[in-house]
Amino acid sequence: MSILGKKIPEFLRAKYQLIATVTFTALFSVVFMLVTIPFSRNAWFGLGGSKSFAFTAAFFTLSLIIIIISKRVMYATRGIIQMTYIQYILWNMAEVVLISVMYTCFTLQGETLGVISLENSNFWYIIYRAFCYCLVSLIFPYILAGMFFALADMTNTIRLMNTSDIVSDEASAPSKGVQKITLYDNNGVMKLSVSLSNLFYIESDDNYIIVWYSDNKGNLKKYMIRCRLKTVEESFRGSSLVRCHRKYIVNMDKVKVLRKEKDGYELDLENDAIPPIAITKTYAENVLSRFTPKAS
Repeated sequence: MSILGKKIPEFLRAKYQLIATVTFTALFSVVFMLVTIPFSRNAWFGLGGSKSFAFTAAFFTLSLIIIIISKRVMYATRGIIQMTYIQYILWNMAEVVLISVMYTCFTLQGETLGVISLENSNFWYIIYRAFCYCLVSLIFPYILAGMFFALADMTNTIRLMNTSDIVSDEASAPSKGVQKITLYDNNGVMKLSVSLSNLFYIESDDNYIIVWYSDNKGNLKKYMIRCRLKTVEESFRGSSLVRCHRKYIVNMDKVKVLRKEKDGYELDLENDAIPPIAITKTYAENVLSRFTPKAS
């Protein structure tokens, strides 16, 4: 299978990456516009008190809205559609084509209203120039942002590889009869083995999870693993590990207090250093059922 048919890494559709990409692209496009206007024979972008300023502002606003909607859909469907490299490229190219068509419509409408003056008003010439402009002002920052986050992801992977020896909450071999929770990364490599009695909760951090537990001295520790929270939820279904929030799985055996607050329920765990953990409506019934007294 060629690289175009392979699935893209999860970080390319992570929320923080998409927000950063949209922000960087917007800033890059403005700078690119200011730099290239003097060298373009058919550009009509204007700032300040120019006649075309309203058209310029409207065009950039609508373009930004298109990109934001596109990235939101890309993020929202990450758990439904396993996107390949070719699909990812075509998705971004569709943004370029759509904005190019919109630019062409703005240009021709502006000329009709006398707001924009063009040297060449041929439709295909305008859309070709618009496509080239959008290709540079959108795809170039997309590539730079992708390279930056690929480097960040590689750094995290290397850091995890440096701790490839199995981490445990016990200094010596576990006692017999102690229930252990063993966690693996996305590559199936075992990373952490911790007694269920020492595990407090697991937190989602985009493509990683953070496991909060106490060591053999009772000190609160955390360990990051490249893994999805959904995987942990499915692996330990039926145990005392219960999903209570899109970001959290808690060990119900470590819950000290269930509190009803204005915005919903919260859990206090046995370690006072851990802040209250919220229960969202989606998972409330499942969590509250753990507190329902069983009939004798």
